[in-house]
Amino acid sequence: MAGGSTAVEARSIDMIPPGERHGHPRGQFTLWFGANAQITAIVDGALAVVFGADAFWAIVGLLVGNVLGGAVMALHSAQGPKLGLPQMISSRAQFGVYGAVIPLALVILMYVGFASTGTVLSGQAINLMLGVETPAVGILIFGAATALLAILGYKYIHALGRIATVLGLAGFLYLTVAVVTRFDVTQVLMVKGFEWPTFLTAVALGAGWQLTFGPYVADYSRYLPAHTSERKTFWYTFAGSVGGAQWAMTLGALAGGLSAAKLGGDFLKNQVGYMGDLAGAGLIAVFIYLMIVTGKLTVNCLNAYGAFMCGVTISTAVNRRDTVSKTVRIAFIVAVIGASVLIALFASKDFLNMFKNFVLLLLMVFTPWSVINLVDYYKISRDRLDIPALYNPDGRYGRWNAAALVSYGIGVVIQVPFLAQALYTGPVTKLLGGADISWLVGIVATLAIYYPWAKATNRAPAESIYPAGRVGEPAAVAMEG
Repeated sequence: MAGGSTAVEARSIDMIPPGERHGHPRGQFTLWFGANAQITAIVDGALAVVFGADAFWAIVGLLVGNVLGGAVMALHSAQGPKLGLPQMISSRAQFGVYGAVIPLALVILMYVGFASTGTVLSGQAINLMLGVETPAVGILIFGAATALLAILGYKYIHALGRIATVLGLAGFLYLTVAVVTRFDVTQVLMVKGFEWPTFLTAVALGAGWQLTFGPYVADYSRYLPAHTSERKTFWYTFAGSVGGAQWAMTLGALAGGLSAAKLGGDFLKNQVGYMGDLAGAGLIAVFIYLMIVTGKLTVNCLNAYGAFMCGVTISTAVNRRDTVSKTVRIAFIVAVIGASVLIALFASKDFLNMFKNFVLLLLMVFTPWSVINLVDYYKISRDRLDIPALYNPDGRYGRWNAAALVSYGIGVVIQVPFLAQALYTGPVTKLLGGADISWLVGIVATLAIYYPWAKATNRAPAESIYPAGRVGEPAAVAMEG
């Protein structure tokens, strides 16, 4: 990395030059497995059962959703080595330099929301390890650890992902064995018949989980050499993200089913304590709490780092810069973590539940954005970018791009009648018996509007244009060996 003499990552939203590229795509597996094999994913899996699905059909639905959403997420990751750019900077090629600010603002809100709920759960685990009852102790310790690692940046977040993967593999294996040996899980499998509404809800939970990584997944593959195979980047990312999430969600679906059947305690009221009780007393329980903290620390660092990248992308749209100082980096990350810690400290349980629902509602903004970004990269521009123009509102991509903005707006709004959230249930959803197919509608509508419009108004250069004095490395081998 540039500035390698210091611990703090020097790069921000600028393109990573060839001389600073390093690593192997297998690192994407450990990062994304560690980010997904964690307590919030367990809770997400349990929610599928809480919403009425049989545990077996919930697991199947979650798998379908994880595979579909994971494929979209991994396609974003595959862009990183070729472009060497943060994910949301490349969105300026579709939305315009100013237009990209619109989805970015909502993305930051979502990251703060997920960070705050993750801080609550991790704070509980830290308190259980330390034997203290004051919630603020664990929350503040976890917030400080998140800020430190997010400030240090890319290299250290990847290292944390490797640690979280090792702990997650051991811990999840132990918990899985504990569940199937201590309880008769057949009592919660195939108890209910198949129901489309609850099954589609499980699919949406899995797909929505994966789609939340889309706006920053390429941030963690952009340091790979430009000749890195897109296929390998895709599959390592996909395997880590889907594998970690599905394992955690399966465990959550079983725990939710057991809890509903009055077996093994009340998981929904005390998720962290339930996992510790399942592990047993003593050092094994401490290890499980450590696994929970490490897994959440990984994903919270991703949230803080991603929020920083989005915030800088917004600010530099105005000042036309392509870099920010380390001081600005530190200040922004501390502000994001500070906001998430304050929410975790002062929010009541009822408020947190409402806030989680608000965050889930924001997931509707990711489907249209993903469609626009992927269609442009793989079908319209075909990875040809004018890099300097991404930082210039008067350049090739302009301030606003009507094709992307109109398609995006329609793609979001058209989902509203199909939503099935705690805050709002759309009229079409009621006619469908409660099935949430909003994200599928968003995909179809956005694709139908954006693809022909963008093809007719293609702004991509004939060949990629790099910053002055910089020559790109040989192109990656597109989606092969």
